[in-house]
Amino acid sequence: MAFARNRDFFSFVDNHRVSLLDSLSKEKESRKEEASGNATSQLQETITSSQVLRAIENVIQDIVSSLSRNEPPFLTLNNRSSWGNIEFNDSVGLQMISHCTTKKVKSDCPKSAQRFALILKILSVIYKLVQSNTYATKRDIYYTNVQLFGSQHIVDNIIDDISCLLKIPRRSLHILSTSKGCIAGDLCYMEDGTKVNCAGNTMSVLVPSNIHGITNLTSDAKFILIIEKDATFQRLLNDDFCKKVPPCIMITGKGVPDLNTRLLVRKLWDTFHIPIFTLVDADPYGIEIMCIYKYGSMSMSFDAHNLTVPSIRWLGLLPSDIKRLHISPDALIPLTEMDKKKLASLQKRPYVACQPLWKKEMEIMAASNMKAEIQALTSLSSDYLSKVYLPNKLQYGGWI
Repeated sequence: MAFARNRDFFSFVDNHRVSLLDSLSKEKESRKEEASGNATSQLQETITSSQVLRAIENVIQDIVSSLSRNEPPFLTLNNRSSWGNIEFNDSVGLQMISHCTTKKVKSDCPKSAQRFALILKILSVIYKLVQSNTYATKRDIYYTNVQLFGSQHIVDNIIDDISCLLKIPRRSLHILSTSKGCIAGDLCYMEDGTKVNCAGNTMSVLVPSNIHGITNLTSDAKFILIIEKDATFQRLLNDDFCKKVPPCIMITGKGVPDLNTRLLVRKLWDTFHIPIFTLVDADPYGIEIMCIYKYGSMSMSFDAHNLTVPSIRWLGLLPSDIKRLHISPDALIPLTEMDKKKLASLQKRPYVACQPLWKKEMEIMAASNMKAEIQALTSLSSDYLSKVYLPNKLQYGGWI
């Protein structure tokens, strides 16, 4: 079931890129006008070490001032878990509103005193890291005092709260996170003085832990394919998909993407401005993972400008593909109650209103009461995904 690629194979992809570049040009003009009207509307892209230190010192100064007045100090944090604090902008995604609701972390309240102390502890760690120009992973910080922090999740959450509090991207706090995502295909870059060639490896390359530190990115890729699951990613590698439909870049976040994978996707978009497609399961959680790449998440909405890529398109697996391709009912799975709740939640998201084709696909899923994993395509043939499904989607513009 091999396919032959003619010279017009990428015509739809190329035309899509022209459209993206045109939209990008208009968006830049719009941002210039906004910036001229409000010089402080956006955070600086580059934060110096002295700015980070000053921001931390200002927090400590406020605490000291409270103590000098014999008042119990507290920290005011933006509420990152409320949809009421989120607005949707189709050129940015989900972003935190400027006047959002907040919560106080009080030093004299039994329920929050420990969290207050932990925030100060991690602030002190960050201050030392920035001052000495060294880096640490979130895991490193957790293991400095396992009993004090209690769990890795607590550390992760506090670091994000601090980033939001200081209005400084996490990468500028000198805190790294261990990557779980992988990348393969037509991409080369420099990392710590070493050239990394993603096409020169028979295996995939782990997404770097310091995306800000990679330089000299080069690629002749026509498109980028984000793949939800590692198993599908590995299958496409084994099928030599990058070599049979060259040139392209493949990325997987192995499920819900970590920060580094999202940062890398954004960096690739900013560098190459080529079409980016997603390949996810035709189920509510696959759709949500695609939405995280495209429009961001509620908890990280304060850093949306650095994490989202609204130009991303949904390539597959579409719920409408199930009927169109006559996928066997034996390969389908009934929606669970959790699936139905997630689907209903997605249908209420602010970005669905501007995505009528997405809305239609979700309605098809809800009406059928069935979901399908990408692996369901193997019911048609073992190599259907790499030799038929993806090539046809790319050749005939089968994305939404």
